[in-house]
Amino acid sequence: MAGSERGVLTVGRAVPSLVRWGVSADADLVYRCLVSFGAQRAGDVAADLGLAPRRVRAALDELVAADLVRGGQGPAAGAVDGLSWHAVPPDAAVKALRRRALHRVPAPGRAGPGPVPARLLPDLRATRQRIAQLVAVERAEHLAMNPEQAFSSDTLAIGSAIDADLLGRKVRVRSLGLPPADGDRSSAYAVRFARLGGEYRLADRLPHKMMIFDRRVALVAVDPLDLDHGSWEFTEPAAVESLVSLFVRQWSGATDPCRNGVPSLVLTQREKAVIALLADGHTDATAAKQLGVSTRTLTYTLRGLMDRVGVENRFQLGLALGAMHAVTPPAGPAGEHEEGSQP
Repeated sequence: MAGSERGVLTVGRAVPSLVRWGVSADADLVYRCLVSFGAQRAGDVAADLGLAPRRVRAALDELVAADLVRGGQGPAAGAVDGLSWHAVPPDAAVKALRRRALHRVPAPGRAGPGPVPARLLPDLRATRQRIAQLVAVERAEHLAMNPEQAFSSDTLAIGSAIDADLLGRKVRVRSLGLPPADGDRSSAYAVRFARLGGEYRLADRLPHKMMIFDRRVALVAVDPLDLDHGSWEFTEPAAVESLVSLFVRQWSGATDPCRNGVPSLVLTQREKAVIALLADGHTDATAAKQLGVSTRTLTYTLRGLMDRVGVENRFQLGLALGAMHAVTPPAGPAGEHEEGSQP
């Protein structure tokens, strides 16, 4: 570590890769350094990472432009030695990058010349009212794309009722979503949805929040991360067809979370770490110490995971995680596999 007054490494904090959101490798590295060690000057970051100062300046400029680091006014290069830079929290960084990526996607149907006729539904209430009207007359197919990782109880209740109504009328329902966030109750909803006959797939990222009704009407959220801003309604055939094509492309590249009838389970980084440490023989206390959290936090993490899986004890949890292929069993001693494979 360069310098005498430096930050302390933050243990147990998961820092997602920013490269997947279009951030350069240098900027990703600088961001990780600031998250891990706290606020630093550019010269200290350069010394820690072994990067040339000009590369650190360029990375900071990029991060400042994306509002992922803060440290003062003006470009990083103009005050590189005088400012102490700090990173925004990882969750906020990912949200900002997702919003930037979504806003970079061209507006649906606007690739050709001239404006595409569209009606603005000004808020969430108007959008839900219109959805109810369109669902009532749907007869063949309902397509939904949801780029959120978590849903409110209200949203889940409304969505569940809509899906049950459509599937009860033998309307084909296909839904695209992201792996659920920690604590989100949509995992159980997805299982019920599949049992009713709905088709559900997961993607790493999705470009729009939208619904398509019988391939005749499409609703696209104005802001996928803030539904209070309302939605655009498209009825022009070319615009709707372009959105259908977008959905089909995303669907083709997505994965079915119910392979072999067993729903997949997406573990958080903390859950993965807890399971790995306990599998290695750690007690709750030593595992918590290793992760830099309290024993109570570790217990809550396990309890939350058991609730998500629907089991009552840790033995059942281990069996369930193995059946879901959510964890990789620890490797045995060298040669064990070869001996066990002999007839």
